[in-house]
Amino acid sequence: MKMTPNDLNTALYEKMAAEQDKFRDWLKGQPPEELLHHAYEYAVREDIVMAMEELELTGAQAQALLDSPSPLADVYRHFEKLETGYMDVIRDSIENRADEVCKAQAELRAAPVYPHSADYAREHRELEQYRASNRISFQCKEAIEAAVREHFDGLHLAPDAAKVVLQTYGMERVACVLANTVQLQDWDGRYSRRNKEWAKTVPNFNSDSVRRDYALNTHPAVLDGFIDLVREEQQRGRAKAGKAQQPRTSVREKLRQEPPARKPASPKKREPER
Repeated sequence: MKMTPNDLNTALYEKMAAEQDKFRDWLKGQPPEELLHHAYEYAVREDIVMAMEELELTGAQAQALLDSPSPLADVYRHFEKLETGYMDVIRDSIENRADEVCKAQAELRAAPVYPHSADYAREHRELEQYRASNRISFQCKEAIEAAVREHFDGLHLAPDAAKVVLQTYGMERVACVLANTVQLQDWDGRYSRRNKEWAKTVPNFNSDSVRRDYALNTHPAVLDGFIDLVREEQQRGRAKAGKAQQPRTSVREKLRQEPPARKPASPKKREPER
């Protein structure tokens, strides 16, 4: 009885699936290095079998592949020779993801700390901004804790421990979360006096219950060192901003300030030799 195109496609799919099962069983008995060597091949062969499950070849096409003792391996070898846009897709994925992260970080840095209480926000219909600000503060709190865990070796805190957090959340948000923690733990002698005084200068209008949500759980002695790093960066930023605001002296003004150029002394006259 002659097979229909549908029967031929089904038979081809089953033959490819059985071939892949045999390949999988062979891989399971190989050492890890050999498994890694065939990882890409295995993934592509899986995709070929999956595609064959839905593909509708003509009877002649299906029969041509069925005549091969290993149709799956044949199709894979053909695929290997093709110039696909796979690497272009990979590169695009890297760039697109990087753009997404940059955009998200820019939005986090630009998001201001909400400067009023919940009652004020409710009265002025700004509860959405109020809640969003507190959510970001909680995220910032978790990021600071992760940064300390990553950059503290048990004895020393790395000098760049605060770098990524500041780049992601901005100075205002990071300072708010740090100051909030010190304010709630003002009794703790492991925070330096200067950091406690600094914390008092950062306003916070949330209730204590809300503030506790983004209070840091980091060891106070280590967190005190982290605060020092952030404050140093804060001072550098203020110094840089101060320099940028200084008025530039015009060229004409510089010329007025410069002393007049001295005329070169005239050479002495030499007396004629006698």
